[in-house]
Amino acid sequence: MDGVDQLAPERKKAQFDVDEMKIVWAGSRHAFQVSDRIARLVASDPAFRKDNRAMLSRKELFKNTLRKAAYAWKRIIELRLSGGFNELRTLVLFLSIGMFVPAIKGQGTDEQHQKWLPLAYKMEIIGCYAQTELGHGSNVQGLETTATFDPQTDEFVIHSPTLTSSKWWPGGLGKASTHAVVYARLITDGQDHGVNGFIVQLRSLEDHSPHPGITIGDIGMKFGNGAYNTMDNGVLRFEHVRIPRNQMLMRVSQVTREGKYVQSNVPRQLLYGTMVYVRQTIVADASCALSRAVCIATRYSAVRRQFGSKNGGPETQVIDYKTQQNRLFPLLASAYAFRFVGEWLKWLYTDVTQRLQANDFSTLPEAHACTAGLKSLTTTATADGIEECRKLCGGHGYLCSSGLPELFAVYVPACTYEGDNIVLLLQVARFLMKTVSQLGYGNMPVGTTTYMGRAEQLMQCHCGVQKAEDWLNPSAILEAFEARAIRMSVACAQNLSKFTNQEEGFAELAADLVEAAVAHCQLIVVSKFIEKLQQDIPGKGVKPILEILCHIYALHLVHKHLGDFVSTGCITAKQASLANEQLRSLYSQVRPNAIALVDAYNYTDHYLGSVLGRYDGNVYPKLYEEAWKDPLNDSVVPDGYHEYIRPLLKQQLRNARL
Repeated sequence: MDGVDQLAPERKKAQFDVDEMKIVWAGSRHAFQVSDRIARLVASDPAFRKDNRAMLSRKELFKNTLRKAAYAWKRIIELRLSGGFNELRTLVLFLSIGMFVPAIKGQGTDEQHQKWLPLAYKMEIIGCYAQTELGHGSNVQGLETTATFDPQTDEFVIHSPTLTSSKWWPGGLGKASTHAVVYARLITDGQDHGVNGFIVQLRSLEDHSPHPGITIGDIGMKFGNGAYNTMDNGVLRFEHVRIPRNQMLMRVSQVTREGKYVQSNVPRQLLYGTMVYVRQTIVADASCALSRAVCIATRYSAVRRQFGSKNGGPETQVIDYKTQQNRLFPLLASAYAFRFVGEWLKWLYTDVTQRLQANDFSTLPEAHACTAGLKSLTTTATADGIEECRKLCGGHGYLCSSGLPELFAVYVPACTYEGDNIVLLLQVARFLMKTVSQLGYGNMPVGTTTYMGRAEQLMQCHCGVQKAEDWLNPSAILEAFEARAIRMSVACAQNLSKFTNQEEGFAELAADLVEAAVAHCQLIVVSKFIEKLQQDIPGKGVKPILEILCHIYALHLVHKHLGDFVSTGCITAKQASLANEQLRSLYSQVRPNAIALVDAYNYTDHYLGSVLGRYDGNVYPKLYEEAWKDPLNDSVVPDGYHEYIRPLLKQQLRNARL
């Protein structure tokens, strides 16, 4: 019945303190309070209405986004919200600022920081990050845009020499941005010094018209209704556009007044700090997106009943079917796993930053590989997970009002931007092969590759699991994942050694190398989940239920990648069977806590944007109500009836306006 909490009986089953779990999910009590306040402010303000986005035209959609962005900025100033740009990201205000500012921070000089960052922070300019081109994305060194120094005028001439050199895809570029960090080939006195960043003003700050020599626009509609079409991904071409020399980002290298190219004493490795920052935010976003989908699918699975009625009684809740649990609960566990590895990446970014400032680059290659791999792993799993949640909701999941089609369309580009996921895994694989090649030469692996230092032991160890309950031992799980990862990496290294040309070998074995990289990254997530459980976690029943989720995440991966674990000799077929047996038991333990676990995300109905995922579970009345809001239902007799349907029915097609 409408107005009654249909999910209240489910919430009474919870075996842990939900309020304490909300704090664990948020990361701290303060973080929970801030995020809760912002979420409720947005949800209660009609200016942030979003239920009609799928029905808006592209122009209406974009203008509506601009209105919300400007209004959000106004409210941030009025309410003096603490935390600055964290709230800005929460309110989805000009996402392009997420790359423009870090690029200047990481690659600009102190003087450039003082000039440009205050303008960006105060929204006196709107910046974007213009790197990707029509012809080149992942291969940054293949970019074609040029920046040629003119010593006569002390300027750089930015030019797009080919069609494929057109900047293509930068968010915020198409219509909103006034400035961009443009990546171009730095040329002085006819010599190409590779790709560098330049701050370029694109549009007038008076009337927003493009500057002379600049051709700029939007690249067109993208996948999905509403979705990422709120963003003005742009195309940009330069026709000999001149900028002052001091707008080259010069932290790592400079060009003097005389046109001499000079490397600064600042190590180029410092640029990786920005990359680590961006990728850790992407991992954090993965947990948010996956948890939204899981929340919708879990609540709807508890509301939906199908088959199983006995003696005229209620049908069986879909969530009680083992097939549903087998698909849904690993995603529930993954959302928590990605949340915790995202927290750890924040610590890693701080650690890397401090080390870089102290000129300590020892952990940088490992940190770079780690963040690249986790970006790939979490975004792929999240995109696939959102689509699985749509399927878990049956036919109703296909409705825009379910929130899942738009969530998928908005999220799936994450598998490509900031590094194509397969390309990133190949980068991880290169690092792993280098690490393996150095074993035994006194170079001890660091950070997430420390386990490789025990390669000899892990290559020979045998899993000690004898009964299903043994899989609840974190040591047994870790050893299995470590053994699998090192054995797959060593096997790849051995196969590579058979090639006289290493690059040819790498190309030939690319698929195997990707799988080895995935094994390494999954080990990282599992190990960080286990480390989280070793901390002091307050709240009745909170730690035990998190332990269950950790075991589900790990054992589901064992099941999913059974071929890896068995073929490398990490576990036996019997132990694999015991893992599945334990997994079924864990699903039964999660079942009474499922609704409370998604409630702990603390998402408002406004944020979820889903009829199926409503907190009160009143799905069917709201689905019916939403149907009548469609513009097609504005009239009983459809437009076009007299022109097409009536002539067809009356067999008078010759008179129809076809």
